[in-house]
Amino acid sequence: MKIIIFDDDPTGSQTVYGCPLLLNWDEQTLEKAFKQSSPLIFILANTRSLSSVLAVKKTREICSSIKKFFLSKGYSKDDFFYISRGDSTLRGHGVLEPTILAEELGPFHATFHIPAFLEGGRTTEKGIHYLNGIPVHTTDFGRDNIFGFSTSDLAKWIEEKSFGMIQAKNILHLEIKQLEMAFNNEDGFVSLLTFLSKLENNISVVVDAKLPHHLEILASAIKVVSKEKRFIFRTAASFINSLSGLPSNPQSTADLVSLKSKNNEFLYKPGFIIVGSHVKLATDQLEFLLIDNSCEGLEIPVSKLADIFALEDCQQAIIELECILLSKIHDILDIKKVPVLYTSREEIKFSSCSERMNFGLELAEFMAILVRKITNKLGYIISKGGITTQILLQKGLNFNHVDLKGQILPGLSIVKGNSGQYDLPVVTFPGNLGNEKTLLEALKLMESIS
Repeated sequence: MKIIIFDDDPTGSQTVYGCPLLLNWDEQTLEKAFKQSSPLIFILANTRSLSSVLAVKKTREICSSIKKFFLSKGYSKDDFFYISRGDSTLRGHGVLEPTILAEELGPFHATFHIPAFLEGGRTTEKGIHYLNGIPVHTTDFGRDNIFGFSTSDLAKWIEEKSFGMIQAKNILHLEIKQLEMAFNNEDGFVSLLTFLSKLENNISVVVDAKLPHHLEILASAIKVVSKEKRFIFRTAASFINSLSGLPSNPQSTADLVSLKSKNNEFLYKPGFIIVGSHVKLATDQLEFLLIDNSCEGLEIPVSKLADIFALEDCQQAIIELECILLSKIHDILDIKKVPVLYTSREEIKFSSCSERMNFGLELAEFMAILVRKITNKLGYIISKGGITTQILLQKGLNFNHVDLKGQILPGLSIVKGNSGQYDLPVVTFPGNLGNEKTLLEALKLMESIS
């Protein structure tokens, strides 16, 4: 059974490989994806960059396209698993999106909330979600300017994000002890099957997970009852791997790095790094990276760009700034260093969340178009930040879909477009992943073969 993942940014495939990531969902693109042997199809909806109103609109549009495709090919919506992939630190439209999917593709017997991303230190125990052992609402992610939240108790979080429409007291909890029993003995597994078979009326279920086998045994049980029960899932990346059952990635890191583009003399072209993510961890990684003498930073002045975007006729000013930045990029490439294009780190105040989001999209598009103009000189790109990466792939490189090749580091995937226009890999790097050294480590890996 194929698994269709509605991904709210392009980083949710970070535990799997060998599958298509769709940036478009027209019939032709869907047909190509469904013909591939992979059990996974990712649809990069990028809804985390949108307001709730626009996220709902886009989700319904995608569902409409999928239902039309199913009708034309004789598929039933019951033939697939559906996952709403969201952030492991609980940002995004974590309750709204699976609700809309349920309306469009249901009915379902239950919605499972599984935000654990074990590879990245995101775990859930006794219904509380943690980041490296710290309740996630106490971290910078809980204080996010757009998607902030006040509790790490997932049942209470669902109530908060649903504005009380789903009450915490009515939410079920699948605990670690239940999953351990199911994993360790047959009676425990039967008990888990019984629990799943009794779910009705799209009830919300919060799932604990600290170790891979917690998710693997749940996935096994879900597959057993899938003929009689339909479930929808709001998950981070780890459960996708468990449900798909994919074995370990057969490609080595060296194989993945060797996907870099070459010049006419069959030498690898230089790399390029783009950092759009503005979370504290991304800033720490950027600062650590820029200490290394193999690269050279190039800052985009965000305040200046905001002033330009506010002009009634801003096109000439944008072109002038592009020319300045492109000249500096060429200078960096000429001295054999890796350019690091990044947004300035200051905070800009906006009158509303929607205005902030719109500016973020405009900024990402500016960066993507800038990169497009030098792509023929590059051998690879490391793209830091979900929105940044989505816009780069879609509007910068003009891909309809990309193929996921594998991970060079936990959570850092290499994707490659299929249009032939730009034959270079892109490392997709979530904003909230790793430690301060991870961005530099990614660069060193990509430069390890020359």
